[in-house]
Amino acid sequence: MEPTQQQLEKYADLAIHTGVNLQEGQAIMINAPVESADFVRTVARKAYEAGAKDVHVRWNDEDLTYLKMKHAPMEVLENVAQWKVDEVMSYAKDGAAILSIYAPNPDLLKDIDPERVAATNKASGQALKEYREYIMNDKVAWSIVSVPTENWAKKIFPDLEVNEAIDQLWDKIFQITRVDQEDPIQAWEEHNATLRKAREYLNQKQYKKLVYKAPGTDLSVQLVDNHIWHGGDTKTQQGVKFNPNMPTEEVFTMPHKDGVNGTVTSTKPLNYAGNLIENFTLTFENGKVVDFKAEKGEETLKLLLDTDEGARHLGEVALVPHHSPISQSELIFFNTLYDENASCHLALGGAYPTNVKGGSDMNEEEKANHGVNDSMVHEDFMMGSANMDIDGVLEDGTTEPVFRNGNWAISFD
Repeated sequence: MEPTQQQLEKYADLAIHTGVNLQEGQAIMINAPVESADFVRTVARKAYEAGAKDVHVRWNDEDLTYLKMKHAPMEVLENVAQWKVDEVMSYAKDGAAILSIYAPNPDLLKDIDPERVAATNKASGQALKEYREYIMNDKVAWSIVSVPTENWAKKIFPDLEVNEAIDQLWDKIFQITRVDQEDPIQAWEEHNATLRKAREYLNQKQYKKLVYKAPGTDLSVQLVDNHIWHGGDTKTQQGVKFNPNMPTEEVFTMPHKDGVNGTVTSTKPLNYAGNLIENFTLTFENGKVVDFKAEKGEETLKLLLDTDEGARHLGEVALVPHHSPISQSELIFFNTLYDENASCHLALGGAYPTNVKGGSDMNEEEKANHGVNDSMVHEDFMMGSANMDIDGVLEDGTTEPVFRNGNWAISFD
């Protein structure tokens, strides 16, 4: 059914108070699709009520994006105007909270030459390197939420009329983000506490590596020394607590960029740059992807892997139990924010420096020496299933079960 104003207000409150945890006197920058305008206005009102000094919205329109990708000359796609960089950096340097509303059309650019898409992504990645460092080092509070759009809803529910599909997706979003509960903010406090127990257990264990076994997957992932597991809420460098992803069901840490060996097969489609990559397999040797194949989107996968040197290495390893709410919905959302929280996943590309002790204070050479991967991309792909077993290998070579049949083999109580 169509969302009520009360539900929308609760969702906006959650984004402001639990997502970015907006502080009085702080600015907020919102990145949003034009289709979400009504919801963004509600969020802006909630932000001002919470004491925001400024609410700045950066709109995007997929129809205009498509037209530009289709018709603009390459010289335009290969460059990002300096004023666009200055715009986001002025807010980042001011310590603004950053809220992104992520609801892309999974098929937006399927008939666009992948070379054009790759050129655009590369230009953006290079131009926004400093901005990305603010995000990945938690210099600012940031959060990602989703709202339904027509194209996204129809992709998930192709047999429903557009309005029905949108209403159905709203229902799923409210359920998965706990907005359907009487006090969503309290529900998130309890959820964060559960994830905190998992990450504290794993931080104490300090496994040397994780070994994954599942149909199509036989993979060994070395973890960096002094790695840190995160999950649920985290803190800015100034000590402000926030939830980067809503929803989230994961705990995640840093693999050694040169310590991944074996083969991994995806279990859900990856929506990358307006294209879907499906049923793909990656083979790693000494951390690097040396072979790959995909049933669909192989050319797009190749362009992702060829973005830069770091794109063929891993930057994140994340554990998500198969019985998570998103997985139990039995839906494929074609949206990484949702699908990654239904399945164990890995990320190609840059690592979060916060996942290793002292990482945010390391220079580039120190990061490289610690095995921290550097790349202008960070793309999560899903590889977990009900058939996945994961073992943790300790420093002395002892092996312990971590996951069995897709769920935790550990009790955290």
